Amino acid sequence: MKRSSGVPRGLLQFLVLKLLSEKAMSGVEIVELIEEDTRGFWKPSPGSIYPLLARLHDKGYTTESSTSDSGLKRYILTDEGELFFKKQVQLGRNFMTKLNYLVPMFIGGFHLNTRYEHLRVADDAVKRLAKIYIDVRTTIRDDLTLHDAEKIAAIINDCADQLEIFAQRIKETGITEPTN
Repeated sequence: MKRSSGVPRGLLQFLVLKLLSEKAMSGVEIVELIEEDTRGFWKPSPGSIYPLLARLHDKGYTTESSTSDSGLKRYILTDEGELFFKKQVQLGRNFMTKLNYLVPMFIGGFHLNTRYEHLRVADDAVKRLAKIYIDVRTTIRDDLTLHDAEKIAAIINDCADQLEIFAQRIKETGITEPTN
């Protein structure tokens, strides 16, 4: 699969660094995990993964771990690689902060419905939710508890559940208000 024009430059390097900061992995394992995480929408090619792993290794950011029983060469970050990854994380946080300015353009920026003017109120709410979520993602550090993360997920899931029920009712009946 060729590099998708929708994949931002540098994203593959960031993802590889992130994965290798968690555990030793081979190129094949990295490709499989990225494909799984993107639900099959993106599968980096060996022609992009292996040269990237070689560059990271040449710069001293990775080292080869002992070859596994399967014969796969696995890589893990060195101390220098960990430091480089932390710098990349900060750049990512800065980028996410900038997304707060772009979210309104992406949400509600494309009018695919003739009744768009009725959705402006909802667009404003979605923009607000997206901006708040991005803000939370960029300001939370390592002290986020599992309980806090589960609370965030529950709030968003409640909203999604209600909206899903509403959307399904419109699809099935064309009626926006339930009849009693």
